[in-house]
Amino acid sequence: MGLFIAWATDQAGYPVTQWGPGGLILLALLAIAFGIVGARAGEMPVPVRIAIACLAAYTALSFLSILWARVPGDAWEGANRTLLYLAVFALFAAWRQRGASAALLLGAWSLMMIGLAVYVALHLDAASAAELQRLVPSGRLVYPSGYPNANAAQWLMAFWPAVLLARSERLPWGLRGVLAGGAVLLAEVALLSQSRGSLYATPVMAVLVLALLPRRLRTFSVLLPVGLAILAAAPSVLHVGDDRRPNGEVIASTLHHAIAASFAAALAAGVLVAAAAAIESRARLAPSSAAKVRRGVTALAVATLVAVLAAGLVAAGNPITRIVHGWRSFKGGYGASGTTGSRLVSGLGSNRYDFYRVALDEFAAHPLLGIGVDNFQAQYLAHGRSDETPHYPHSVELRTLSQTGVVGALLALVGLGAALLAGIRACRAAPGRGLDPLAADVALAALGGFGYWVVHGSFDWFWEFAGLGAPAFAMLGIACALAPANAPPAAAAPARVTPARSRRAAAVRRGAPIAAGVLVALAATASLAVPWLSQREIEGAARVWPTNPAGAYARLEEAARLNPLSDTAYLVAGSIAVRYGELAYADRQFSLALRRSTGDAYATLERGAIASTTGRRAEALRLLEAAVRLNPRDPLARQSLLVVRQGRRVSVEELNRSILLKARQLS
Repeated sequence: MGLFIAWATDQAGYPVTQWGPGGLILLALLAIAFGIVGARAGEMPVPVRIAIACLAAYTALSFLSILWARVPGDAWEGANRTLLYLAVFALFAAWRQRGASAALLLGAWSLMMIGLAVYVALHLDAASAAELQRLVPSGRLVYPSGYPNANAAQWLMAFWPAVLLARSERLPWGLRGVLAGGAVLLAEVALLSQSRGSLYATPVMAVLVLALLPRRLRTFSVLLPVGLAILAAAPSVLHVGDDRRPNGEVIASTLHHAIAASFAAALAAGVLVAAAAAIESRARLAPSSAAKVRRGVTALAVATLVAVLAAGLVAAGNPITRIVHGWRSFKGGYGASGTTGSRLVSGLGSNRYDFYRVALDEFAAHPLLGIGVDNFQAQYLAHGRSDETPHYPHSVELRTLSQTGVVGALLALVGLGAALLAGIRACRAAPGRGLDPLAADVALAALGGFGYWVVHGSFDWFWEFAGLGAPAFAMLGIACALAPANAPPAAAAPARVTPARSRRAAAVRRGAPIAAGVLVALAATASLAVPWLSQREIEGAARVWPTNPAGAYARLEEAARLNPLSDTAYLVAGSIAVRYGELAYADRQFSLALRRSTGDAYATLERGAIASTTGRRAEALRLLEAAVRLNPRDPLARQSLLVVRQGRRVSVEELNRSILLKARQLS
């Protein structure tokens, strides 16, 4: 859990230099658990065994996709990320837990996320004006993940476990108050990111929680004060992004007021829930009085539902018109969104419609096994219509379909379905059945956190953030670990004396799985370690090249040797050589990059420009035409091709200056 918090503090665990070594730690923990605790598959619930087997098969398919991926280096990285999630899930799901131990794990993570939200809020409150513009650019909080939507998601993934744990009468009343108040603060900090995805995912989650989880009145009794506190502070929080200076900068006083309102709302909700929990823990109502209380809460819940629906209709207007407008803005791109009012209600305009169109087209073209893990970008450059260059299709479901095909989708669906079935069984625990009732409360809370990741990740690229995906699979694993275990096998009859040959054969049968497991563990360790070490060398070269180009080249050669599938080291080396005017060396590096990833548009463009600069017009035409085919919407590639067709030469220096300028504008 501490590893998950470390990822949450910096880019949500997105860079391989973070989740790579983290994956090695998780593999070590898994090996320790198997070595010290051991594992008896026969006692593991059948759905959990099915889930682990299917997710392991999906991981194997991800590695196999390297064979047919256009960019094998990206496929290897994506397969390693899938391996990471498998290790997390197995670590939490393969060994049965008690309700108390699971509550300690999930509660500790929720409290640490609340503590991190407190730190972020106080850090914003104390930040200078210049730092605020870096942390909250254009009125959207990006700290600490670097991506506003991931920022909102990591807080809201902790919000649901905190709320659902706060409803458990089996936890101390003070802890329940802290969790409820912390949930309010998590929601307000998430709101600072102004994520439209979270705006739509949250009500969907609320409906699912109230419709599917047992003891709805108890859930409602906690959600009501928490929701009212969030609504009370929300206007102040939204003003941070909506009321800015003409140049787009955040007004510090507005932010200070929002943070103060958030803490006040969190305190009020926490005190209210703690007081109610304390009364509940001490008071024992007569059956008639308890029935009256339930009827009163039911009436309040119905009245709240009616009020929410009425307010929604008033705010949205004609629902048919609203749906039509939403669909048109979704298809229309960013230009179809409104330019006035809050960003959260500006519409659904983005380029996701185009991302999804290309992903579905690729699935239709490669239905069985897909295009290879994390190989979306090259396809989008060739077939997309927007100016964006997304690496991922921004949807967990479409990622699975387009990149691993029907086979991968079925493996993922069966595996996750089996895990959810095990979690649902854990949620049905009741004292009358001889099961642990605290386990049911914790399983519900864990499924709430995983459910939010799935709902919001259905229209965003959250699979690629280990700081989001790993806690999600850990929570799913916790729910599975709380499922009722299979009955232990009947005691075997006393063993008879067997010949030495039979004993040796039995020892071989017992040792074979152990040997296979050791080999798999070693392969997994090497698979995670090699790309991480390679990326470290690349980042080291990026730091030293302005003062020590020779040292940078040496480190990049080592990076390319370590990772024989990735073209990144050669691309970086070629870019550095262009800066120093070493065009022959640069051309050789870009050529090596194209040997590893034949469809790299950037390397093709650079080689074409170098050929033009050095007077090789025919080669330049061939390469630049290929660059335009690979990325038809790249204005620099089209302009370079036009220059060569007109009989002039492309300036590599001017081209790279334009590439750098475009990169800064996009960032």
